[in-house]
Amino acid sequence: MFTTTRFDAWNLPANLQGGLDAAGWTFATQVQKDTVPIARLGRDVIGQARTGSGKTAAFGLPILERCEPTGQLQALVLAPTRELANQVAEEMNMLQGETGLSIQTVYGGTDLEKQAKSLGKGVDIIVGTPGRVMDMTERGHIDLASPTLFCLDEADRMLDMGFFPDIMWIVERLTQRQQTLLFSATFPQEIIDAAHEFMNEPEFVLTNAEQLDIPPIDLHAVRIGRANKLWVLGRLLVRMNDEDQTIIFCNTKRMVDLAVERLSKHKFDVAGLHGDLSQNQRERILGSFKEGNVRTIVATDVAARGIDVDGVTLVVNYDIPDDMDSFIHRIGRTGRIGRQGAAWSLVSRDDAPQLSRIMATYGLDIVSSEAPELPEGVERDPVRRQDDFGESADVFGYVTIRLNIDQSSVGSSRKLADWVQGHLRCDELAIGEIRYVDDSTLMSIHKSKIGTAMKALAQKAYEGRQLEPAIVE
Repeated sequence: MFTTTRFDAWNLPANLQGGLDAAGWTFATQVQKDTVPIARLGRDVIGQARTGSGKTAAFGLPILERCEPTGQLQALVLAPTRELANQVAEEMNMLQGETGLSIQTVYGGTDLEKQAKSLGKGVDIIVGTPGRVMDMTERGHIDLASPTLFCLDEADRMLDMGFFPDIMWIVERLTQRQQTLLFSATFPQEIIDAAHEFMNEPEFVLTNAEQLDIPPIDLHAVRIGRANKLWVLGRLLVRMNDEDQTIIFCNTKRMVDLAVERLSKHKFDVAGLHGDLSQNQRERILGSFKEGNVRTIVATDVAARGIDVDGVTLVVNYDIPDDMDSFIHRIGRTGRIGRQGAAWSLVSRDDAPQLSRIMATYGLDIVSSEAPELPEGVERDPVRRQDDFGESADVFGYVTIRLNIDQSSVGSSRKLADWVQGHLRCDELAIGEIRYVDDSTLMSIHKSKIGTAMKALAQKAYEGRQLEPAIVE
């Protein structure tokens, strides 16, 4: 029989309970119920949990409870990617409430000196990727002899990505380690062997996968380049009526800020919600949204977990999430209590493979759609569509156009290339391959010149023949 457990039944420290209350979290998920009580006893725990099951709080709450804001490193959490490290750090910051702990991320692809300077000011918890943690340790910016708590998140992905030698290097230097928590969606033999090697009689917690409740809502996907996602978003928002509420999801805090800034410039009343906001700011924005004073929220996944509003009729995936379960949690924000809801995903060419994986995994029927029409009475787009040929370009940046002339009319490829180059006044490298298919000529032109080329060629006649250039998708 399924039973619920309230967070306030655990008698957590007041600051942690305050963080949970501010996020609107009342009941523990299954993995949290199974692991948090054991981990709070100081035991080593191996938990089976996939992304989206609540595992960050499952290890985050016990770690946060045992750390104090001293500026001395007490806990190290390793994650496979910078995106997950950011997500974990953001959620732990939210959960800690007013505890005052310094939680910092350490991963590659960012300014090393800036990261070192932040660490030098003092840090209580580090969430990082193995390679950069090793690097910063060797440079003397991280003292691995200091932490007593160690957590390995998504161990199976770590194994797949070849991180286990790095992890063992780190573990050997965690000489004061008192507790180790390991979470993995699957358990290859190598992980089980490693766990026995560096964990102390760990408690295995195999949580049954929770059923994801997919509401009966309309699912749409629009194939669109990143340059024109805001154009589609404007059309979706202008169709809202006074009773509708919308959540727009972005993958990063930076993207939330950019979307809010751009939408505000186009006269949309929106509010942003992410982990860099103070608890008071988050509570104020959430309160305004729940009361209906704010109709549209732009949010990251972590920040949006405290949103439980029945009036949400539209969810927009401005970015496709990196982990599949987040997609389900996002679209589940609409279609509440039998109301009509819709979820639109804005899908660039780079996003398409991930959306295909999501559809296959959950058996979702997502309709491939064009951007919606403007509503009656609205004659101009709130956001102007831009010329964007990046989606049509190959990996080298060339876009193929079709010309309505055959090989016999062209004369020679060199002659056509010189003619086009002359009219475009461009470098010869801007003209790529020319080939012939049936009664048409296919010509590759670099994306930096394609806008000019389409206009120029449509106005010129080649060998007395009026051209009708068209992009080949």
